[in-house]
Amino acid sequence: MEHTFWGYERPDGKVGSRNYVAIVPSVVCANEVAQAIGNQVMNCRPLLHHQGCCQLPPDLDRVTDTLASLICHPNAGAALIVSLGCEGTDVDRLLEAAGQSGKPCDIVRIQEIGGMANAIADGIKKAQRLSMAISGMQRRETDLSRFVMGIKCGGSDATSGLASNCAIGYVADRIVDAGGTVMFGEVTEFIGAEHILARRARTPEVGEKILKIVSDMETRAKSLGCDMRKGQPTPGNIKGGLSTIEEKSLGAIMKSGSRTIEGVLDYAEMSAGRKGLWIKETPGREIEILTGMAAGGAQCITFSTGRGAPQGFPILPVIKICGNPHTYERMVNDMDINAGRVILGEASIEAVGEELFQKLLKTLSGEQCKGETIYYSQSMDIYCTGPVI
Repeated sequence: MEHTFWGYERPDGKVGSRNYVAIVPSVVCANEVAQAIGNQVMNCRPLLHHQGCCQLPPDLDRVTDTLASLICHPNAGAALIVSLGCEGTDVDRLLEAAGQSGKPCDIVRIQEIGGMANAIADGIKKAQRLSMAISGMQRRETDLSRFVMGIKCGGSDATSGLASNCAIGYVADRIVDAGGTVMFGEVTEFIGAEHILARRARTPEVGEKILKIVSDMETRAKSLGCDMRKGQPTPGNIKGGLSTIEEKSLGAIMKSGSRTIEGVLDYAEMSAGRKGLWIKETPGREIEILTGMAAGGAQCITFSTGRGAPQGFPILPVIKICGNPHTYERMVNDMDINAGRVILGEASIEAVGEELFQKLLKTLSGEQCKGETIYYSQSMDIYCTGPVI
């Protein structure tokens, strides 16, 4: 098959690029137990976050939905839920999601079993069984119609919109044309360019939705008496030569490529069954948007940077494409693709895009990206919009 990758077939029809046991705390109070279990058992990845209690119902629903989507993620061959016992998230819904996915799953209940020490001991035994249960799974060849790519840019400078974002846009078009799915987000970085994205919408209704999510994001900032432009561009962006949010946005949207935008997905919403190019309603900060892309089912994320943003995500590879040749040289152990060659006139956007495309296929089939090799992949969190109460 042309342009295929080798992945793990899941009972629900999804295909994973990795084969981990996801250790999923239902609430921030269970993080330490989840981390201790993950440290002890091979092939486990704790999904630590800071949510799940003393929040308003819409945020508790979002946390539950996000964790359920992560449990069902194709890169998780099995899942172990770690429950405190008095959390605000709906643990029964998490167990239901695991059951519907068809993958092996178990649960540790900290209060019920008698505290942290007992919970860790119980969790290690259960995680070990889950890890062994999926350890014999073999990769199978599949095509790109079963691939979901997430896109992110961070630590941007003037080279991002000229080189690395453009290379990702080239790959995004390739994936869409092959029948796959591409998600991009960072609604704060649509500001000033939202009308361009709206013109690419499949229907007028999708175009209106794009304009609405940008307006809603600005309204949330104004409700605190702030102008969004006091936080965007960031200080690092400004030092890197980006003077306004409009300038940043025009470069940021280049990573979406040129294809028609099919619709807008909610933060925790899975992309299953949806093909083509989609917007994910997310903020710009790395740890929240990467979680949103993972919740959408992305088996891999392509991440553009100019100043050098090195972090990844616990259960999926994050390929770093650097637009600044000087940053690439300084951070060569963190960056995967040197798009700075475009800036130097040594390579075309298409050539770097093709290099990234080939790296993507290899990564989906098991080749590690640099962030994975140094385990720079432990941070995540869930984007919530209401107060802690």
